[in-house]
Amino acid sequence: MGGPLAGIRVVEIGGLGPAPFGAMVLADLGADVIVVDRADLANGAPLESAKGNVYGRGRRSIAVDLKNPNGVDVVRRLTDVADVFVEGFRPGVTERLGVGPADLCSRNPRLVYARMTGWGQDGPLAERAGHDINYLSLAGPLAHIGRRDQAPTPPLNLVADFGGGGMLLAIGVCAALVERASSGDGQVLDVAMVDGVALLAAPIANAYGQGFFHEARGTNWLDSGAHYYDVYETSDAQWVSIGAIEAKFYSNLLEALELDPAELPDQNDEEQWPAMKQRFTKIFKSKSRSDWEALLSHRDVCFAPVLPFAEAPSHPHNARRATYVDVDGVVQPAPAPRFGRTPATLDRPPAPAGHHTDEILDEFGFDATQIQDLRERGAVA
Repeated sequence: MGGPLAGIRVVEIGGLGPAPFGAMVLADLGADVIVVDRADLANGAPLESAKGNVYGRGRRSIAVDLKNPNGVDVVRRLTDVADVFVEGFRPGVTERLGVGPADLCSRNPRLVYARMTGWGQDGPLAERAGHDINYLSLAGPLAHIGRRDQAPTPPLNLVADFGGGGMLLAIGVCAALVERASSGDGQVLDVAMVDGVALLAAPIANAYGQGFFHEARGTNWLDSGAHYYDVYETSDAQWVSIGAIEAKFYSNLLEALELDPAELPDQNDEEQWPAMKQRFTKIFKSKSRSDWEALLSHRDVCFAPVLPFAEAPSHPHNARRATYVDVDGVVQPAPAPRFGRTPATLDRPPAPAGHHTDEILDEFGFDATQIQDLRERGAVA
């Protein structure tokens, strides 16, 4: 494995959503990630059967029954020589299973133990179930995402699950590894999606604190309130985006739209934004998306077509940078960011549960007799 985290070993308890995404990022950056999948998920499926599981790329899989004491012992032995442990259960679950921080960090004081939850390890809601939309709601941003006089709009599950969750886990792990290089000690990370969403909302807090953020949805310059920062439908029922915030870009946009600034209100006259939006709506509806691309793509007006996922990988810019890559017929985002000296590579395809069980056990010092005994006891699969 290449990448800046080459040589770092991660043990991840298999799960859904943000924790696997965070582990995927670590694997993208070169870490050797071993995912502990449930034993009952192992069915001997061929490697090709898992190729659509983008989350699973870059990992090896061992199938373990964590309700079996022998299975718990396997995980403990894996983490004895690991650098990082990642789990995404509700608070207290790993303690009950026997793989909590006290169980593992006492055996390996250098271990970075990363815990991913929605609400955090403590607080009134810590034990409650939740999803991206709930964390986004409680932290504040969802109330401000949406158009004027309309209900709040969930922005897929990108913000809490993956931005405030998985990505925060990855940066937290990297920071803990840097600190460990000087202290020699690992530590436990409490990664909560509600905290991550609040952190991502720093620009809103900044604007709110300085008194230029309106609480009503769709009335600010970045939330579709302003005519110069919005999406517009084209004549062929497609969409384009405009983000001409700065005066020079707005001036360039007006020139491209053949509008005379002398005949228009000031760019930031908020009372005139609705009328200007109607005017822009009519103008953009007069041409197709490809017409607007031809007219605006090479001008400094902060323009881009609104591309569906099926189309985005083939856009000339994305294609030139290989922003998306094809791995065994599955189009997926390439690792990011890009490192000049230690580039990341995708050289380990997703694997079905338990595909590397014997390989991993052998690597960690279990002999053939022990492996067979673990299998017969139902500890591994």
